[in-house]
Amino acid sequence: MAFLADGLSRVKPSATIALTQQARELKATGKDIISLTTGEPDFDTPDNIKNAAIDAIRRGETKYPPVSGIVPLREAIAKKFKRENDLDYKPSQTIVGTGGKQVIFNALMATLNPGDEVIIQRPYWVSYPEMVAMNGGTPVYIETKLENDFKLQPADLDAAITKKTKWIILNSPSNPSGAAYSWTEMKAITDVLVRHPQVWILTDDMYEHLVYGDFKFCTPAQVEPSLYERTLTMNGVSKSYAMTGWRIGYAAGPEHLIKAMDMVQGQQTSGACTIAQWASVEALDGTQEHLPIFRKAFVERRDLVVSMLNQASGLQCPKPEGAFYVYPSCEGLIGKTSATGKVLANDADFASELLLAEGVAVVHGTAFGLGPNFRISYATSTVLLEEACKRIQRFCAELR
Repeated sequence: MAFLADGLSRVKPSATIALTQQARELKATGKDIISLTTGEPDFDTPDNIKNAAIDAIRRGETKYPPVSGIVPLREAIAKKFKRENDLDYKPSQTIVGTGGKQVIFNALMATLNPGDEVIIQRPYWVSYPEMVAMNGGTPVYIETKLENDFKLQPADLDAAITKKTKWIILNSPSNPSGAAYSWTEMKAITDVLVRHPQVWILTDDMYEHLVYGDFKFCTPAQVEPSLYERTLTMNGVSKSYAMTGWRIGYAAGPEHLIKAMDMVQGQQTSGACTIAQWASVEALDGTQEHLPIFRKAFVERRDLVVSMLNQASGLQCPKPEGAFYVYPSCEGLIGKTSATGKVLANDADFASELLLAEGVAVVHGTAFGLGPNFRISYATSTVLLEEACKRIQRFCAELR
């Protein structure tokens, strides 16, 4: 008799975590490795947020918190949604989880039945389809194209919706492509969803504040208020506040859904770390003066990486509007042979040979459901990015 659950066979390990670990292990052996795999800002958490955590410890805020989050944080979340997204939520319509991943997982666990379909666009964040599968749902994929900047097209969405569709997961700006939807583009998507009242919308707005130039962020319930009652708007402090290790995500939505998610979380992890929650109150309510500094650095890095990759033989790299990733195509290199004699059959071969030959770790696109591409995180120093891109150029030039 098999010991492990049959359902586990539907789930794949995270490719980004696996490749990050591979790069760490190679570096530990003394190899010169530049890892561009991790979706984590290289900035430190701002001092005002760290000080708020220290103050919370000194006040003795170290007991079990309420499952859905401490009241001051739920109030801060409601104020944030009103202030920044023109969305009216009561604190009782909000929930705090141990990272955005838990919030999404709990929403799916609370709502999915066997046979329910969840629409996910390719490329996708690696965890979306696995979380759907673990909760008994069926992922339904819509492929996007480089010529459309990897953005979902309304006609393709309309064609993918069936009577079994329970959710669509929308991620703007996107991990892995950095694609972000303007108000007009988002309205075209929400116009389709208005016509299908059985479909709920789960938004992943984790990169909301990391948009560049004149781009203005928007979220579905803001663009189309009639979708408010069937939208779960998820966000968090990880990326915009350089708080990945603090593990705080949050969401707001209809109260009956929030209560169901609270019930799931109450039997799962209970409330998120109290100290991290008090730090997150300061993140949301406190000064936002670090954000222009973050954005300026990310714009400079993005422009450097896009320019250098587009100078590499066989690569094509669009310029994204947000997040801190680029998602270049390596289609022009498939079929070529590396210095080791390996024929590059796909993007996984490209990434593997690049790591062996030049010590640059990237994540192959098929891990995100769409290749032949690869993802680079430019959330690291300009010096390292420039050196990494030189190595990528050299690797591409030496393929035969």
